[in-house]
Amino acid sequence: MFTHKHPLTKKLLIIYLLVVGGFLSITFMLLRFIGPVSTSKLPGMPIDSLNSIPVYYNGDIHHVGKEITAANGYVLGVEWQCVEFVKRYYFLRFNHIMPNGSGNAKDFFDNQLSDASYNYARELVQYANPSLKQPAVEDIIVFDGSLLNNYGHIAIISAVSEDHIEIIQQNGGPDAPSRIKLDLVFENSRWEVKHKRVLGWLRIE
Repeated sequence: MFTHKHPLTKKLLIIYLLVVGGFLSITFMLLRFIGPVSTSKLPGMPIDSLNSIPVYYNGDIHHVGKEITAANGYVLGVEWQCVEFVKRYYFLRFNHIMPNGSGNAKDFFDNQLSDASYNYARELVQYANPSLKQPAVEDIIVFDGSLLNNYGHIAIISAVSEDHIEIIQQNGGPDAPSRIKLDLVFENSRWEVKHKRVLGWLRIE
């Protein structure tokens, strides 16, 4: 059995092919003129900022660059690791120099201290997770190590609400976003960031 094709359907098909063909032709000419748009990121490329202090892309989480030093000789860290961003942020934002600025990310939190104690090595007040004190914007948040990352991680809290915090991070991973949100709860008179590796947060007071 044969079916008769309506002439209007044939015309619509021709119009569709012409439109698609024209679009492809224009796209081809634009690419020849301006070249393909690159979406790849290279180490050292700024990808975010907080208070005009940039976060740089590190690429692979284990990529190691050169050591970054401030004009006064203060060592900020290795480009573009998580520690480098945090120390650079506190140095530029608060002119803060840590008496002990060395160690892996997880070492910035002293497990021997009780909640709301002074961390003399960092010259910051340290709050445990959970804590009697709510996290605040510009606090340093410290993550413990894991099976795949024994060094831990460190970032800056960029926003706080009643039920979550936002952190801004450098070198969270090649495909990790520069900002992530973590749940925050208030239970038994204490504030807790609901992430099993969050040790606590540090603050200038």
